[in-house]
Amino acid sequence: MKKEFQLCGLGNAIVDIFLEVSEAEFATLGFERGGMQLVDLAAQKTLLERYQKHEPKLVSGGSVANSVIAFSQLGGDAAFIGCVGDDRYGLFYASEFEELGIDIGNPIIVNEATGTCVCVITPDAERTMRTCLAVSSHLAARHVNEERIKNSDWLFIEGYVFANPDTGQTAIREAIGIAKRHGTKIAITCSDAFVIHAFGDALADALQQADLFFCNESEACAVARATSAEEAFARLKGRVPSVVVTNGPHGAFIRHDGVEAHVPAVPCTPKDLTGAGDMFAGSFLYGITHGVPPQDAARAACFLAHKVITQIGARLHHGTKQFWDESLKHR
Repeated sequence: MKKEFQLCGLGNAIVDIFLEVSEAEFATLGFERGGMQLVDLAAQKTLLERYQKHEPKLVSGGSVANSVIAFSQLGGDAAFIGCVGDDRYGLFYASEFEELGIDIGNPIIVNEATGTCVCVITPDAERTMRTCLAVSSHLAARHVNEERIKNSDWLFIEGYVFANPDTGQTAIREAIGIAKRHGTKIAITCSDAFVIHAFGDALADALQQADLFFCNESEACAVARATSAEEAFARLKGRVPSVVVTNGPHGAFIRHDGVEAHVPAVPCTPKDLTGAGDMFAGSFLYGITHGVPPQDAARAACFLAHKVITQIGARLHHGTKQFWDESLKHR
């Protein structure tokens, strides 16, 4: 029987707030360039107040949420499980998902602050992120909706959720249990190498039950104890049935449904590296759930990832399906 959704994401619901600054302005912040740092609500409020006059651009996000949005934009039926607060950012998040046609139920938790990620973008296309998880980190077993997972072909779990042992890890265990009971396949994205270093045991337990694992070179090397993407890809064989190792400008290694291949990246000059992996995962999942051969799905995913990094922000706001169709024409 055909299920209502092809994909249900489980992840941190975060509103991305984009700030483009000059090198001189960036220097006054005293931030280390690149990467992501977790901050508390007070520090995030101070940073946002400093830039309110800039009217920063808001976009609903979170790693797996970005993938689910891409999946939906391509024409897939998707759902998402996460938590937001009842502030302006949470209401923005809920209304935007409604417009996108993604089922998120009622994620709003009263009297709580929504998670935000301030992306400070410098002229060299690097992004330096300050993330305040706020209520998104409250995601726990009680928030996991059985119906949405039961009625999905795939459950897609965000690696960052492992970083909350008392809440997030309970949500993951609950979601995996439901998926197993109802024949829903399980995909996991690593999110960041620190997840392996700090929460590797919990991730390893989940991977034993997963059908598909997404990671980039540094994450794959940390999991497989390897020194290159290619070596890590080889070593992951047997650990998880299907694996995708993305490697930036060097393309991606894929193993899925009997296909093993390397797909080249699309050469480009990046403007903002945010969200390339999220777009790749969402696009690849769309392909394999819609009858596209894995190698072609990966090639199209690389094409969409290059479209994302040649603009500011982790999401394509229009043309996603058109770019997908265009990339598959040249098979």
